[in-house]
Amino acid sequence: MSLHEEKPPTPGEPAPEVEKQNSQVMPETTSTGPFSDRGNGGANFAPATEVAPYPPAKTYPEDLQISWSWGHLALFGLFALTLFGGLQVYILVLYSKHRTMGVERFQQYLMSRPEISVGTTLAIFALLILFLYVTLALWEGKPFWSTLGWRKLVPIHPGMPKNPTAYFFAGGGLSIIVALMTATIKAPEGTPMEELFKYPHTAMLFVAMSVLVAPLVEETLFRGYLYPLFARSFGVTPAILVTGLLFGLMHGVQLGWAWGLVAVLTMVGIIFTLVRARTGTVLASFLMHLGYNLLLSLATGLSTHWFTKMPPG
Repeated sequence: MSLHEEKPPTPGEPAPEVEKQNSQVMPETTSTGPFSDRGNGGANFAPATEVAPYPPAKTYPEDLQISWSWGHLALFGLFALTLFGGLQVYILVLYSKHRTMGVERFQQYLMSRPEISVGTTLAIFALLILFLYVTLALWEGKPFWSTLGWRKLVPIHPGMPKNPTAYFFAGGGLSIIVALMTATIKAPEGTPMEELFKYPHTAMLFVAMSVLVAPLVEETLFRGYLYPLFARSFGVTPAILVTGLLFGLMHGVQLGWAWGLVAVLTMVGIIFTLVRARTGTVLASFLMHLGYNLLLSLATGLSTHWFTKMPPG
């Protein structure tokens, strides 16, 4: 036997290779498949299964990142209906005090009192904005205007103007097109708008409200509050159409439900919403709305000598 020959193992002593293999610990499998014997002392023949990751949450562009939902819209609608119901009760209380006038004379009385006909509209506007402020800004501690889409004019789509005055003058141009389109549309006689223009003081205050207040409130409600919720739920194109339709229908009462005029105002609402969608800010549609209302108001005031000489028809 040579000096380099290994000593044979004694009986009962494991071979070095066997001892080395036995010293290794088999890794524990994490399979939980139907063929797994884990926990029962049996061998596991199933390969380790991987849990599929959750699908990534849908992301929205910055102008559609909102904190409210359809539940909030339902509360807002209930609040708005309560306001209009309260307005009807207020009118009925007034009528009970002037019952001797009759219905027609009482309606004329309401139109002749701007603090009633215009003041109630301003009060409803203010309360609707207050509701949004309390529930979206104050309650959640967020900035009010930026939360409702009022951002700097940095268009998110190429080809849209960056100059604010471009939207203002575009609104004025749109008002000229609308005037030409509606020149041949005859509204029903005795509409609220027609009756209102018979009283110069009421008409002037109404026109001032339509320039100084209405664009701000209507753009905040339609393009700032409703549009992003519709766009997240239905898509951008359906949201533009639905928002424009609601905008047209809102003016239906003033126009005596002359469907030709309502259709034209629906088109105007669609254009305003399209501008809001392509720029990503309510500021653009507001400027367009402001230019639209301002030019119409000036044209109406000048043609009627500031509502002192109404043209026939």
